[in-house]
Amino acid sequence: MSLVRFVSTRPGPWLWLLSLLAGSAVLAGGGAAVQAEIRVTDDSHREVRLAEPAHRIVSLSPHLTELLFEVGAGDRIVGTVSFSDHPEAARQIPRVGNAGQLDLERILALQPDLVVAWRSGNPARQVARLEALGLTVYYNEPRRLSDLADTLERLAVLTGSSETGAAQAAQLRERSRKLATRYAHRPAVPLFYQIWDDPLMTVNDQHLIGELIALCGGKNLFGELPALVPRLSREAVLAADPEVIVGGGSGEDNRAWVDGWRRWSGLTAVRRDNLFFIPPSLIQRQTPRILDGAEMLCEYLDEARARRPETAP
Repeated sequence: MSLVRFVSTRPGPWLWLLSLLAGSAVLAGGGAAVQAEIRVTDDSHREVRLAEPAHRIVSLSPHLTELLFEVGAGDRIVGTVSFSDHPEAARQIPRVGNAGQLDLERILALQPDLVVAWRSGNPARQVARLEALGLTVYYNEPRRLSDLADTLERLAVLTGSSETGAAQAAQLRERSRKLATRYAHRPAVPLFYQIWDDPLMTVNDQHLIGELIALCGGKNLFGELPALVPRLSREAVLAADPEVIVGGGSGEDNRAWVDGWRRWSGLTAVRRDNLFFIPPSLIQRQTPRILDGAEMLCEYLDEARARRPETAP
């Protein structure tokens, strides 16, 4: 029963009392508990309200699908997008298009009580259309590890699993703190991170991957560019001459993008064999597993430091 409906059907004296207690649990009639209205602020600084925990959720990004499983709400996802493949159970969820092109009719047919959207990854007009049609939308855009922890807590609140979300968030914060402490004083390593091949794309320092680079003691050579995911020419990378090139690929074990730089034998990264691959789901997907990718990145940068002429045996 929604809070609005409950308030509208009580006698006058109760209306005054319930208006004071809006947003908190109250008792009425024979002592039956009334569900508190759920309120969280999303990453677009909008207040998202639910009368009760979400039971039918559509996730519009693989990372959001994974986060919902992390907080114990995976069984409430009734629709998601292509490439939602972790954990294994996510592969069985009906598809509603891909992150860049949604099937609005299919989403509406699922009658979700909550849609979780990726602000920079989903088509803005399509998501706005879902809102205009009356669906409740939570926008997500984690740019820092702290944002990721906050997302776990907020999704947990929206799905009625606050304790699970708080525990997962605390674990992520502690793990990231330990990683930052371990690599706090390492010498800087100039690097290029390749997030896509055609067109050639990287990340700036405001991107979550940019924070991981800094955490490991890396120097993002294109970190000051204004775009979150800048496009580059090959010539720009060659001119920057990174000591390390790191990238994902078109698959979890496809090193082709990174190994493609070997044709430029004069690059410092090539001469020192500092071409490193990280499976994209471990560093390009905003979930707690990103710290697995961060640990790989930090270890790779230590390898690069050891290969410097002044430190090589």
